[in-house]
Amino acid sequence: MQKITQVFKNLGVKQHCESVCTGLNWIDAVGSEHRKIVSPTDGKKIGEMTFAGITEYEAILKRAESASNFWKQIPAPKRGEIVRQYGNVLRENKEILGTLVSYEMGKSLQEGLGEVQEMIDICDYAVGLSRQLHGLTMHSERPGHRMYEQWHPLGIVGVITSFNFPVAVWAWNAMIAAVCGNVTIWKPSEKTPFSALACMNLMKKVLEANQLPEGVFTLINGDKAIGEMLANDKRIALVSATGSTAMGRSVGKMVAERFGKSILELGGNNAIIVTENASIDMALRAIVFGAVGTAGQRCTTTRRLIIHDSIYDTLLKKIIKIYKQLNIGNPLDANNHVGPLIDEVAVGHFLNAVEQLKKEGGKVLYGGKQLKGEGYESGCYVTPAICEAKNTYKIVQEETFAPILYVMKYKNISEAIAMQNDVKQGLSSAIFSNNIQETEVFLSSQGSDCGIANVNIGTSGAEIGGAFGGEKETGGGRESGSDSWKAYMRRQTNTINYTNNLPLAQGIKFDF
Repeated sequence: MQKITQVFKNLGVKQHCESVCTGLNWIDAVGSEHRKIVSPTDGKKIGEMTFAGITEYEAILKRAESASNFWKQIPAPKRGEIVRQYGNVLRENKEILGTLVSYEMGKSLQEGLGEVQEMIDICDYAVGLSRQLHGLTMHSERPGHRMYEQWHPLGIVGVITSFNFPVAVWAWNAMIAAVCGNVTIWKPSEKTPFSALACMNLMKKVLEANQLPEGVFTLINGDKAIGEMLANDKRIALVSATGSTAMGRSVGKMVAERFGKSILELGGNNAIIVTENASIDMALRAIVFGAVGTAGQRCTTTRRLIIHDSIYDTLLKKIIKIYKQLNIGNPLDANNHVGPLIDEVAVGHFLNAVEQLKKEGGKVLYGGKQLKGEGYESGCYVTPAICEAKNTYKIVQEETFAPILYVMKYKNISEAIAMQNDVKQGLSSAIFSNNIQETEVFLSSQGSDCGIANVNIGTSGAEIGGAFGGEKETGGGRESGSDSWKAYMRRQTNTINYTNNLPLAQGIKFDF
């Protein structure tokens, strides 16, 4: 704990914390719910926090409204400069913030550091974007007229994030939203509030150094009720929510009822197809990392493995051999490959899914147990499971947020793609093949129905330059790169008449 205590000190985070909001000053919560935050790494208490209620929520909204009126008038490149400075602060604090993320969430230290690097990358991307918020020009059908479109800030953006990526997903949204002229209110997962507080303490340095008003970036720690307030609040133009499909269905309905905008990044049930023309060694690395990275707690985790029947037995033996060599334990130890699940509730879901698989006729080929004893005192460690299954099993059709890999056979590429698509979710997908006909069919309109479709790389992990998101019950939103920035702005079409006449469109005559 000595190392972790030093991390808290360096980040300016008190381990008994009643603060729920950042700007230039903290607002102390007066709510009654006092939450103890425990690390899944060792079961020890990280700290305590009083969650916000309606009083704190309204105070934060007032800050955001005031800041929005100021921030939208700042030129976009100047807004980008603030994001650039934050990226540099993150560079300076990458190791300590990554360590905190790893300890509080339970992902490996390498993944914790990678998450902070992702924040740095999105800052770099957003800085460049701040000079490229382009609109189009169009030719008018009327003489002496000019048409173009421009993009304006929305105002206030609400960001609801999940525990599995406690800081990066906020940065995806907040940095893009900021250069677009919006202010953000961040509600992090109640399971990982200290990582969020650390991020905002680092941001606070940038805000103060640039004498920016309170509310450009704000944070509110709370439970489900705070998320519902954000979703129902007409003052919040856009709500970007990451989490389960059930959560997204609820948030999406509330936002839609008030005609607000939403970005929903929800569940995944991702598959890798391995054909007889694949490079097995490449596929193995992608399969294992995709299935056990972050202990199976990524929305892009590889949950289904669809293998050509001619290589099924050979590939499966190799996967099981690697699983037996995985080191499971404290994620801060660089020798360990797999850390804990977020809490014992998640362990229960894992064990229940394994039992459900057996009831449906499936077979556990390896793992599927809870680990106990020295080093596993938190009760959150499990052995990643490899399970033989059918794609039609009810449990296979669901997303279990845990390291369970369902393996199944196929005979031809059409059958494999049909199996890949035959789930309710549509986030990430991959095929391993050196046959161009197979890969092109997979990428065609008759191929993968997911928002992400990869060839010869796995389902897990995405670069910030591409738009991230999925289809079907994954929600349909897009974040991060490409033209995802357009979701954080409102489009306006402008027509300018520079003549002394007033012709109507479509040649309509209206004389009097």
